[in-house]
Amino acid sequence: MNPTDPAAVAPLFVATLAVRWRDLDAFDHVNNSTYLTYLEEARLQWLQQARDWINSESAPVLAASELHYRRPIPWPATLHVELYCSRLGNSSITLAHRIVDATDASCLYCEGHVVMVWTNPRSGKAIALPASVRAFATGASQPISP
Repeated sequence: MNPTDPAAVAPLFVATLAVRWRDLDAFDHVNNSTYLTYLEEARLQWLQQARDWINSESAPVLAASELHYRRPIPWPATLHVELYCSRLGNSSITLAHRIVDATDASCLYCEGHVVMVWTNPRSGKAIALPASVRAFATGASQPISP
């Protein structure tokens, strides 16, 4: 994948989220900090489809986030949060993202990426990316059935 143009490839996952009234700020659009909540929700929906992404020995932490706000999100709106794997490291994964209007994918609200690092929860030290997450991120494994 070309990480500079995630829209050129199919996303790993697309979460559909409704904008809530409480997401708005005093300027009647979604507050900038809420975009991170939308990204978190999409990541969790994606990870919950993978096996063994979290346990007592292994858990992801958010190490970095970069958001490029392209236009304000109004209310009401339904969003698609698209996730793309732009890099797999030894202990980390970089997920590119796009937040677009669910009815018009050309209406781009935000794009950027986040870096998640897998750590041992007790020691706080980085550990190897779980094989199941690596396989799931590369398409070598399919989502588990509900």
